Amino acid sequence: MTDVAAQQTNIDANPVLSVSNLTTSFLADGEWRTVVKNISFDVMPGETVAIVGESGSGKSVTSLSIMRLLARDGSRIEGSIKINGRDILSLSDNEMRKVRGKDVAMIFQEPMTSLNPIFTIGRQISEALTCHGDISKAEAKAQTIRLLEKVRIPNASSRFDEYPHQFSGGMRQRVMIAMALASRPKLLIADEPTTALDVTIQGQILDLIKVLQEEEGMSVLFITHDMGVVAEISDRTIVMYRGEAVETGNTDAIFHRGQHPYTRALLSAVPRLGSMKEQPQPLRFPIVDASTGERTEPTALAGTVDRGKTPILEVKNLVTRFNIHGGLLGRTTGAIHAVENVSFDLAQGETLSLVGESGCGKSTTGRSIMRLIDPNAGEVRLDGYDVMKLDAHNLRRMRRSIQMIFQDPFASLNPRMTIGAAVAEPFIEHGLGTRAQAREKAADLLERVGLTADMMSRYPHEFSGGQRQRICIARALALDPKVIVADESVSALDVSIKAQVCNLLMDLQQSLNLAYLFISHDMAVVERVSHRVAVMYLGEIVEIGPRASVFENPQHPYTKKLMAAVPVPDPSRRGIKRNLAVDELKSPVRPVGYSAPARQYREVANGHLVRLDEAA
Repeated sequence: MTDVAAQQTNIDANPVLSVSNLTTSFLADGEWRTVVKNISFDVMPGETVAIVGESGSGKSVTSLSIMRLLARDGSRIEGSIKINGRDILSLSDNEMRKVRGKDVAMIFQEPMTSLNPIFTIGRQISEALTCHGDISKAEAKAQTIRLLEKVRIPNASSRFDEYPHQFSGGMRQRVMIAMALASRPKLLIADEPTTALDVTIQGQILDLIKVLQEEEGMSVLFITHDMGVVAEISDRTIVMYRGEAVETGNTDAIFHRGQHPYTRALLSAVPRLGSMKEQPQPLRFPIVDASTGERTEPTALAGTVDRGKTPILEVKNLVTRFNIHGGLLGRTTGAIHAVENVSFDLAQGETLSLVGESGCGKSTTGRSIMRLIDPNAGEVRLDGYDVMKLDAHNLRRMRRSIQMIFQDPFASLNPRMTIGAAVAEPFIEHGLGTRAQAREKAADLLERVGLTADMMSRYPHEFSGGQRQRICIARALALDPKVIVADESVSALDVSIKAQVCNLLMDLQQSLNLAYLFISHDMAVVERVSHRVAVMYLGEIVEIGPRASVFENPQHPYTKKLMAAVPVPDPSRRGIKRNLAVDELKSPVRPVGYSAPARQYREVANGHLVRLDEAA
């Protein structure tokens, strides 16, 4: 069917979902607070509509309102929501229960919280079938296995009796999709279904949703904050900002002719893989003011890294393993080879990015260097310290030179401690001055990271996610370190906040001559902020070199796979499938006494090394 014919069919058909003047409010402190304001849109048969916006924009509340999953006592839904022409706001709870799953199904962001850990996945999918149809147990099992095969789960029949914890994150999300498809709904609501997944798994899930949509002819309401995902999957896009739909239109028009300042702000903050060609230095992100549309053009870091000097950090043949115990006597039955013979160095003022999927060992590498985890073997030299031989007193002194920024800023901050006290704490604990000096230092650091000194008396819950990450950066700087390990420090942030925090890190690097070990799975961000890149797979570095060389001439199959999976913010790619292999990351568990084979590397270009594999 041509695009014109498909559009004509959609015009003639009745919408699967019709939302009119939807307003959702929550009861807080005795007052009704409106969080979604007069939203109206339709989803036509076979169409994909994306609702895009950052945290707090109201997009997830919109989807929960459509499903009527908000607490009755604390929420109020006004307006009209029609599914297949039926007004669901007038339905009883029992009638609505029959609509969910049968007419409309939903996939949530975190599959582990949606699946019951004490039941097998086969039983949970079968339950979705028996709830909406009169079928026998044997028929339900056969149909469940067919559904698991449909969502490309390998060895589906043998995995029927396995539990959720035995599946990887990507495979659990496939189970959720199978459950949502069980009763062949006309509408699938996908609420940030790929946000928590690695880039290759995200690519597989997006491909899967496209294929299933074609096969089943269903409509999709896709909720996300990732404009790259929006470009690849949606026909029409609704941009939400502070509870309102500020712009609606065809995805192509939104991307190329977006009118609202917030739409332009979202688009400008999206890193595009390949945009750094002929850029020798890391490049700041452009920033667009969401209210005025004023754009700050990106600038590159000034100066170059002198790699002729002695590195600030040297890592040689680092090995970190975790023993696995089993049996009645708790004997060692094997080991997780988390980091295996990893070697690299880091110059002053340089950013080396460690990239790879969850479980590849990149975070364990960062923690091992700081001796937050004790490595099994290897050599780590940091700012003159032989890290592996330090006693407790000298280890504490060494940590003045290296600090860590973690992924979740809320978990990193004590909720009972003011942020002024949190930032000053390292300075006081290391005896670097008086409390008055610590307070003065904390005030200066907060100003440096874009906050104000008068915020020092506030608590972590009074800040947004992006502001909390800035507080964690300020605290990491309290000891004047020379190296910062940034462990997925921007992964959990919205796209525009991510751009601001990355710019902040680059500005601090230039002004303080900091060295960064930047740990991430986001290849597009890594390309923007790095001087050099190391790609990790199953605890080993498979490719390392200057950023330009690795990104413009990737050699290892795994590096190529990571880059091919990155969503591209270009609507012309809609409908293109990557056909990524559906395989889970291999297990790093090895038997007792296992010794890793000696690896050989080939130099592709100056400083660009690639591991030679027997079977690439």
